[in-house]
Amino acid sequence: MVAAAVAAAAEEPLRAEPDREAPEGLPELVLKGIEEFNKGEFYECHEYLEEAWMQEPKRVRFLYQGILQVGVGFYHLQNGNWRGATGLLRNGTIRLKEFEPEALSIDVSRLVRRCMLCLEELEDLGRERVREFDQSMIPRVEWA
Repeated sequence: MVAAAVAAAAEEPLRAEPDREAPEGLPELVLKGIEEFNKGEFYECHEYLEEAWMQEPKRVRFLYQGILQVGVGFYHLQNGNWRGATGLLRNGTIRLKEFEPEALSIDVSRLVRRCMLCLEELEDLGRERVREFDQSMIPRVEWA
């Protein structure tokens, strides 16, 4: 099942079209956090999104938290921490699902699908083979 899902994702282009510009009106901290996420700089992503999450009084703060959590999951993955990676990918994806299909011009459904594929692959690999994870599977935050 995972192999079929990974194959289907591989057929889906990483980007359906060139990068769209970020929508106006998003807080600067969120934009910077997403930019760092998309560069694979997950520690820096965490710094920006955590501050945005703490400053935001509305429900959208949980969207920021979801992106933050999956980002920290990928940070743990890069450091070979299987338990941290799987736990945060799982929790972050659950949080993100509350905002599907899109929120703030972010294609949340696409991010959720790709994070779930990463989680499934990590679970199949297991703790002992975490370093075999194909880093090219790590998604980007895409604009809807």
